[in-house]
Amino acid sequence: MRTGGAAQTLAYEKIREQIITGVYPGGTKLIEERLAEEIGVSRTPVREAIRRLEQEGLVRRKKVFKPSAKELRDHFKMRILIEAHAAQMAAKHMMDESLEELEEAVENARAIVDDSAAVVRENKRFHDLIVGETRNPVMIDTVNRMQSIIYLFSRAVVINKRPGLLDEHAAIVEAIGERNPEKAGRLMEEHLEADLEFTLAIVDWEE
Repeated sequence: MRTGGAAQTLAYEKIREQIITGVYPGGTKLIEERLAEEIGVSRTPVREAIRRLEQEGLVRRKKVFKPSAKELRDHFKMRILIEAHAAQMAAKHMMDESLEELEEAVENARAIVDDSAAVVRENKRFHDLIVGETRNPVMIDTVNRMQSIIYLFSRAVVINKRPGLLDEHAAIVEAIGERNPEKAGRLMEEHLEADLEFTLAIVDWEE
């Protein structure tokens, strides 16, 4: 049985993976003894892993976080504020090399067939590149702390094949390439609002 820091890291990675892949759906109670036995570690690293996941927002009161519709809207409001601004900044300051990476993320996602996890990774790459253009450590840190929750939303959108998702990405890239901050910001806001409404429609949210 593993102990120490390696055990805590193993427990964290295993539990987090089971949450974000949907094996432990929202509302699932995380029982330390059972998790310790499944992972092959003692209860202490499991307890520490759960505490870390609580800080990330994936776990609440030892249950997998299942947000209410209001909580989902609140998360998206913060994302929209930051990422619409980020798209505007990208239109003003993004270097050509980064713009090519952005285009590549969209092209890669379009070319992927039957691998939703790969599409989610390209989706994350797309948004991360744009958020980085804020050049604002507070904004970047805020988005980073939301990453686990963002991943869950992104996965739901990709798996359920939201119409227009990649076309919207391409339009945002085009606006950034045109150096049109107003258009880029507006398109990003509309893109995330569409993600929100789609997610609200397909998931059974808590009241």
